[in-house]
Amino acid sequence: MKKGNVVISVKGLTKKFGNFAALDEFNLEVKKGEVHGFLGPNGAGKSTTIRVLLGLLKKTSGDVTMLGKDPWADAVELHKSIAYVPGEVNLWPNLSGGEAIDLIASLRGGIDRKRRDELTEAFKFNPKKKFRAYSKGNRQKVAIIAALASDVDVYILDEPTSGLDPLMESVFQHYVDKLKKKGKTILLSSHILAEVEKLCDRITIIRNGKTIQSGTLSEMRHLTNTTITVDTKQPVVGLSKVAAIHNANIEKNHTKFEVAGKDLDKVLKHLTKFGIQSITSHPPTLEEMFMSHYNEDPNLEQEQEANKKES
Repeated sequence: MKKGNVVISVKGLTKKFGNFAALDEFNLEVKKGEVHGFLGPNGAGKSTTIRVLLGLLKKTSGDVTMLGKDPWADAVELHKSIAYVPGEVNLWPNLSGGEAIDLIASLRGGIDRKRRDELTEAFKFNPKKKFRAYSKGNRQKVAIIAALASDVDVYILDEPTSGLDPLMESVFQHYVDKLKKKGKTILLSSHILAEVEKLCDRITIIRNGKTIQSGTLSEMRHLTNTTITVDTKQPVVGLSKVAAIHNANIEKNHTKFEVAGKDLDKVLKHLTKFGIQSITSHPPTLEEMFMSHYNEDPNLEQEQEANKKES
């Protein structure tokens, strides 16, 4: 890949708070014009990474660049090219929503007023109320409208649809798709896995401050088990001798199990010996892949407590 195609480059990023490493040799690469999903539970290091990218935290070690610049040293210049939506929006309580949107946009050089008005209508947002009077969802809309109405190169969205109802989530997804078609670069951190699965070109999963997996959903599915459900004329036996089988459940002539993609061919050949009457298979969903990395994680509770202290 040409170097110019990489908008966000994070290599070996470590960020320590005292003796605790919130990020430990973390790697992330976001290409120009893609929507990149950033997944991990609370305390895994997502918000710390985003704060480093925004120049709000100084790295302990590692290499970090955005648009070819250092987020810490070149923060003022970079913020002219970045729009950011946090998961919790707290702004000036005495300003109206419309005033807050215009002020936020002015900090990065201006706003497309036509697009702002279009977004205001699409999100069914009343810009005349004081910010303190807004619900959680409407506070999110202030940040979302201000970001999406700005013509910048990079959009960093940290749980942007937190508090929005499903209809507004759909509106948000529509406008993110429009940005993608314009060649904009988007880093999307979200707990709504269906949203990530729908919007993102590539995904990075973080745990314990480290990169666990990164790639397209298709690439990641090749590394994860496929679920097979089959009804046969005779009960299936001997599966474990053919391949590594997981979560097997055999009830008379009905069998359900998980198997690695590389072993599918020989497993299917084995099943034909028992007279297949019906068979279904599906690759893992993003949710299944995500949860496989976090179930029974003994370090997760410790991470979450450390993250609370950091905040």
